Amino acid sequence: MNKKIIIAIDGFSSTGKSTIAKLLAKKYNYIYVDTGAMYRAVTLFAMNNNFVSKNHLDEKSLILNLKHISLTFQFNKDLGFAEMFLNATNVEKEIRTLEVSQLVSKVSAISEVRKKLVAEQQLMGKNSGIVMDGRDIGTVVFPNAELKLFMTASADKRATRRYKELIDRGDKVDFKDILFNVEERDRIDSTRKDSPLMKAEDAIEFDNSDMGITEQFERICALVDRKLSE
Repeated sequence: MNKKIIIAIDGFSSTGKSTIAKLLAKKYNYIYVDTGAMYRAVTLFAMNNNFVSKNHLDEKSLILNLKHISLTFQFNKDLGFAEMFLNATNVEKEIRTLEVSQLVSKVSAISEVRKKLVAEQQLMGKNSGIVMDGRDIGTVVFPNAELKLFMTASADKRATRRYKELIDRGDKVDFKDILFNVEERDRIDSTRKDSPLMKAEDAIEFDNSDMGITEQFERICALVDRKLSE
């Protein structure tokens, strides 16, 4: 089976997009790109340079400094997936904190940030054979992707998943803060002027509120196999 396609996975935060994307990439030997990690890395850069905080956004300074941001993915054999590097430094753990989660939608709404990252993402997928997840993959980055998925779940279920993930990692977090963050990110991502989060017309919607990873994966693999056989 030599045919390769682009698989675009969009959807709300904490719907398991990255988990599914990693599994698909491994099964089909595709390149996996976590676009959310890219936006989180830019957010971390902005935080470290005092360009953004809960009550502050120095959009002009961040835009001027975008040229100083280098983002790369480096495959970690032990983990089985690629980690995010910001200016040659592994920031995989730092970008997954609640602090970054609380600010990433604010940074992601900046048009110049989106323009820079979308260009990099499109370059990554020029030869197909790629699984990419994010908020605007099927609508903006790869509008012609052969397979588009849109992941959704109730805010409470997503907050519960995120809370467990952070607790298991050793972070001290409050569930109410997580739920607020999930709902606030939904609001910002869905209402921003530049490429808002929305389901592409030809995307297949997956509400996984009450669906396990195995069931999701099997259903999605069937869709991939169907596309590859066309």
